[in-house]
Amino acid sequence: MFALPEGLSAVAFWALSAVSFLSSFITVSLGIGGGGLLLAVMASLVPPAALIPVHGVVQLGSNAGRAGMLFRHINGSALPGFAIGSLIGCALGGIIAIELPPALVQIGVGCFVIYSVFARPPKWLSGWPWLTGAVSSFLTMFFGATGLFVANFTKSLALPRHAHVATHATLMTLQHGLKVLVFGLLGFAFGEWALVIITLIAAGLVGTYTGRLLLNRMSDHGFKRALNILLILISARLIWSGLTS
Repeated sequence: MFALPEGLSAVAFWALSAVSFLSSFITVSLGIGGGGLLLAVMASLVPPAALIPVHGVVQLGSNAGRAGMLFRHINGSALPGFAIGSLIGCALGGIIAIELPPALVQIGVGCFVIYSVFARPPKWLSGWPWLTGAVSSFLTMFFGATGLFVANFTKSLALPRHAHVATHATLMTLQHGLKVLVFGLLGFAFGEWALVIITLIAAGLVGTYTGRLLLNRMSDHGFKRALNILLILISARLIWSGLTS
């Protein structure tokens, strides 16, 4: 057994590996939800100072693997604008020294997502990908899992299930890649966590491959229904967590 970073037990390491598999399975089969699940578990097992940077690297690897497996389904029309917005958002998030109140972020994101499920997604979600990239990337520097926010932008594109998952994974790869770069420039020591990160990414890739088998068996109608239900449940949990904290 290799040496684990300070503050991370062996039991916690194996638990995180299992959750990394499960989170990727959920995300590739339903399109969203895995990143938030992994972040919630990591928040109780990983030292606070390492939570957002390590989660970002793991999500970078997981989303890159998912995008690679579904490469031919990627819709690239929104990528340039989203990339520019993400660069702006990550840069601003890295410059600002104060931390946004987590409770307000949770409540705001949760309410926005529930609104987008029951109403038609706002036109700016599909018309202004750079703004979606900027806002979500700014929030991810403080909150971590903004996949819910980006999922509603992807949803507004009205893509088939394979294209939805592939495009969302590509957008999140861009966002997490920029976030990891900023944390590296700010001095976070990723080397201490390297072996843990590699293991969690590997577990996530296995979960991605397994989840893809389920994705191939689902209809577009079933996929969208499952996606909406999952969005509502996770958003309700976000709002409740924000209110109770």
